[in-house]
Amino acid sequence: MATYCLTVARLQLALGHGARRLHVSAAYRAKAKVSMSRFEPTSFVNYERLQSNIDIVRKRLNRPLTLSEKIVYGHLDDPHNQEIDRGRTYLRLRPDRVAMQDATAQMAMLQFISSGLPKVAVPSTIHCDHLIEAQTGGVQDLARAKEVNQEVYKFLSSAGAKYGVGFWKPGSGIIHQIILENYAYPGVMLIGTDSHTPNGGGLGSICIGVGGADAVDVMAGIAWELKCPKVIGVKLTGTLSGWTSPKDVILKVAGILTVKGGTGAIVEYHGPGVDSISCTGMATICNMGAEIGATTSVFPYNHRMRTYLEKTGRGEIAALADEYSDSLVPDEGCEYDELIELNLDQLKPHINGPFTPDLAHPVSEVGAIAEKNGWPLEVKVGLIGSCTNSSYEDMGRAASVAKQALDKGLTCKAQFTVTPGSEQIRATIERDGYSKILGDVGGVVLANACGPCIGQWDRQDVKKGEKNTIVTSFNRNFTARNDANPATHAFVTSPEIVTALAIAGTLNFNPETDYLTAANGEKFKLDPPNGDELPAKDFDPGQDTYQHPPPDGSSVKVDVSPTSNRLQLLEPFGKWCGGDLEDMKVLIKVKGKCTTDHISAAGPWLKFRGHLDNISNNMLIGAVNSENDAINKIKNYLTGEYGQVPDVARHYKANSVSWVVVGDDNYGEGSSREHAALEPRHLGGKAIIVKSFARIHETNLKKQGVLPLTFSNPSDYDKIRPDDTISIRGLKTFAPGKPLTALVKHSDGSEEALELNHTFNETQIEWFQAGSALNRMKELQ
Repeated sequence: MATYCLTVARLQLALGHGARRLHVSAAYRAKAKVSMSRFEPTSFVNYERLQSNIDIVRKRLNRPLTLSEKIVYGHLDDPHNQEIDRGRTYLRLRPDRVAMQDATAQMAMLQFISSGLPKVAVPSTIHCDHLIEAQTGGVQDLARAKEVNQEVYKFLSSAGAKYGVGFWKPGSGIIHQIILENYAYPGVMLIGTDSHTPNGGGLGSICIGVGGADAVDVMAGIAWELKCPKVIGVKLTGTLSGWTSPKDVILKVAGILTVKGGTGAIVEYHGPGVDSISCTGMATICNMGAEIGATTSVFPYNHRMRTYLEKTGRGEIAALADEYSDSLVPDEGCEYDELIELNLDQLKPHINGPFTPDLAHPVSEVGAIAEKNGWPLEVKVGLIGSCTNSSYEDMGRAASVAKQALDKGLTCKAQFTVTPGSEQIRATIERDGYSKILGDVGGVVLANACGPCIGQWDRQDVKKGEKNTIVTSFNRNFTARNDANPATHAFVTSPEIVTALAIAGTLNFNPETDYLTAANGEKFKLDPPNGDELPAKDFDPGQDTYQHPPPDGSSVKVDVSPTSNRLQLLEPFGKWCGGDLEDMKVLIKVKGKCTTDHISAAGPWLKFRGHLDNISNNMLIGAVNSENDAINKIKNYLTGEYGQVPDVARHYKANSVSWVVVGDDNYGEGSSREHAALEPRHLGGKAIIVKSFARIHETNLKKQGVLPLTFSNPSDYDKIRPDDTISIRGLKTFAPGKPLTALVKHSDGSEEALELNHTFNETQIEWFQAGSALNRMKELQ
């Protein structure tokens, strides 16, 4: 009863300032005896204020609004006066909540500590999901992670307690699944320090991935800036059936829009086909919207969301959402900047890859395509789970495929791993028998964590450089992402297709048409998978893994040892010099795709995410040098010798030589990791000059005082030589919309001036001049 009373008080407190107060029913109280003890104080959208803001903006714009516009504009700091122009103006917003995973939370909390503020201003949580390496199995891997990462977990736990941040312990599950189960709901605006935060769009939320400095702004109570997103509409008709799954929707859309087609836009799904997709299926689609560069993705509120809210102990929220449902769906007649139409009746199962998540193939064709391209046909490992596909329904559909094979005396020909998305999912699939089926077919159940999806995988079955194929239900398949092997051909697809291919052992298998051979020699075909959307017996919450911060954490001590190699307190970056940036070396001219994995690798480097100097030793070690097509081998123009990228950068910095990076299209695509911006800043970088940027990385660079600039003429990229020096002119009159100039000096004595564009607004220029957004925050205190 004490837990119940405390939770009601939290709900009422969160709902304050004139919001509708929730009444927690007796039925809910009885059902939630265990789970409510894990229930972090939930931030609720004030639906009345949301509706009021929407009405103000609709009257001003005098047009119907899309759903994403309603939620975004409903969170405006000043709806009466905010200039609104999709794709052009910057919005000042008031998000409801912040969530951080443990790898990014280290730097975010270190920055928050540097701010000098006593407590976070909005409900915030830390989720321990990134630092658990997959080796042998969930129990052993979790125990080892707790031992190896003890210092980091202690830091995050104590920092959370001191500054009012909830702490989900290692083993709780993946941040995005925890958010869906506890914090996402229709109309909420949440920012998270992970690029797959948009997962919450499956519950009608606007959930946006950001860097840690953005999170610090919101936790500090500062209005958060976002360029007013364009809106891409995806109209769904027809019905999903058979082997086709929600994952196939986003795999198809990724093939249409490519990895940068959604940049600067929110993808908004609508149409009659939406109702054939489960709530967790909608989350899968939104989750992988990060792979097309979208700001976020969202679905309109419907009965599938209501049922999910009720099943996860939030029936009262569903009732309130019903009351305000007009604010949680698009207006009739609203207009999209781009419209895609998909008929789900005609959509076929897809598999995307290798090496990029937008290379889309129907499953029926991938075998022939692989043979033509020389991709290995043998599937070495099948991996299901991750933040993208680890729902109860996903596991049930995979288990239904596995059960058919077991009934015929078969097990997987490939290795097979299962990653539950949360402790609640793990406990429920174990109770309902799915774990046993997946284990019997050959699966190893890993910890409730990211694991192989982010490179936390101690893979032993192939040597580095050995060409091989894996299939996953993950979201990304960049070169070497999963296992640090650049020769691994990784493909992403649905959990049920992964399971079928792991059983068959080859890419050249289409479960819709092809036959398997049973243990008795009989030929048989797999039936289409089936799985309950939600458990009939409700969810089993499993172990209580949540730590709520004390009411007053001022006496809590947060220790960071000066000799630690994993944690390091931050020193402020220096201010702008007050003039132009002269005679900077080109550290590296990057060729082709350069994701945040290339700029700041994960995997074994995750252990240094709280130590800026140590992790800077991985800066750009995965990028291809245009001069020699080599990785991590560049020329030091002070010594004339070749060295590793971080070493050359450190040598330049030690000799007071500033430098720039030159890059290609969609530079910084992928994860939200702000270390990809912090490291260049720390090692003496002043500007990154490219053809185009991914959204989060461009913002992260601005936050840290680095100039993200783009060639006005993209072909000017070809004019830059590795031995050039570059001066950036025009900084004394730096202004929004006003291009800068790069004076490029070649080694033969010739010079040329190139125009550079930027997207800085006035506030962001102040960040640059102060040396970083954090420096500017301190100036304003």
